[in-house]
Amino acid sequence: MLIRGGTVLDQAGRRRSDVRLEEGRVGEVAPDLAPADGEEILDAAGCIVSPGFVDLHTHLREPGREEAETIETGSRAAARGGFTCVVAMPNTDPTQDSVSVVEFVRAQGEAAGLCDVRPSGSITIGRLGEQLSPLAELAAVGVHLFTDDGDGVQDPLLMRRALEYAADLHHDGTPIVLAQHCEVKRLTEGAVMHEGHCCSRFGLPGWPAVAEELMVYRDIELVRLTGAPVHILHLSTARSVELVRAAKADGLPVTAEATPHHISLTDELLEGYSAIYKVNPPLRTMADVEAVRAGLADGTIDAIATDHAPHAPETKEQPLDQAPPGMLGLETALGVSLAHLDMDVTNVVAALSWKPAAIAGVADEHGRPIEAGEPANLTVFDPDETWEVQPANLASKSRNTPYIGVPLTGRTRHTILRGTAVVIDGAATR
Repeated sequence: MLIRGGTVLDQAGRRRSDVRLEEGRVGEVAPDLAPADGEEILDAAGCIVSPGFVDLHTHLREPGREEAETIETGSRAAARGGFTCVVAMPNTDPTQDSVSVVEFVRAQGEAAGLCDVRPSGSITIGRLGEQLSPLAELAAVGVHLFTDDGDGVQDPLLMRRALEYAADLHHDGTPIVLAQHCEVKRLTEGAVMHEGHCCSRFGLPGWPAVAEELMVYRDIELVRLTGAPVHILHLSTARSVELVRAAKADGLPVTAEATPHHISLTDELLEGYSAIYKVNPPLRTMADVEAVRAGLADGTIDAIATDHAPHAPETKEQPLDQAPPGMLGLETALGVSLAHLDMDVTNVVAALSWKPAAIAGVADEHGRPIEAGEPANLTVFDPDETWEVQPANLASKSRNTPYIGVPLTGRTRHTILRGTAVVIDGAATR
């Protein structure tokens, strides 16, 4: 295969080059390569050819919630969004707290063949926050990231023990990472949106920013105590960004992510009481949005992660207090990021590709430089295309996206997984 006419963008910068792929790897990178006989040509005119995107935070719902998403449909949505690898969150039914469930998720991803699905494991059994999962056993079969996402580990002693245990665990020489959903549950009971001016005006129960910030602070201090790395999921408040910035200044092994919706949407959208805007953590104020954007721009926040959370339509049509939180994210992440971040496209790609690849422990295959001999996991996207979401055209089984009718900038044209084009001209090939 020959990718012609594009601009290569990776850790080394940008340059006008064609890219030849051979046997699942990059074979040659140079301007104006001549096609070989019988070689498949992918047109990249006007496009950027980058390392494939990696999502640290994808809810694929299978097993247990296949009416909302399956590993196959979620993988197709990921590929159409330019993702060559996703980390599947463990809040499935049953929970990804055993080797058998982890291996099922991995096998379903391999069968779909649309992107590299890496199962995460839960920190505690059943995500109940009472007893540690068999972290060593799961790490031995390739689990790198552990989280109780959907719930933070509420017990500080249990979280300390988890970090102490994790500090000595490795997979292929890389330390495993505990990822925290930062929410003090006692402070968010009954809440449906951010606590502030808007929730008072709308008459809705509020979710205080401090519920996130207390746990961010707690876990940073536990990192300081144990030396074990922590990745903080979906940062959403200005104070959380400050806490992570200070932790990094202290040299602590703390990383963080932000979602596309927390850089583009605010709590004011709940005025219509639509559950499409209900997420966890909730949409915050414009001041918080600007702080999260600044955190991504200066590197305090390492990665853009979708928190892709599909829900069957009937569940999102429930009253706001009963509807589940979550939005789709895989197919719109690039378009939202380029439209709302005042960042060079190289830095946006870094936050979508090689930075999350390092956190996910997949940097040996994904987010690699585009050089001869490297794995051919690539994304080809038009950074200037403006478009709007058409719900009927989404690959996901669900439709709970807030971006219908919202102009987005930047769209994936082709996605290449291990040298095979799984998306061509925006359409999945399988």
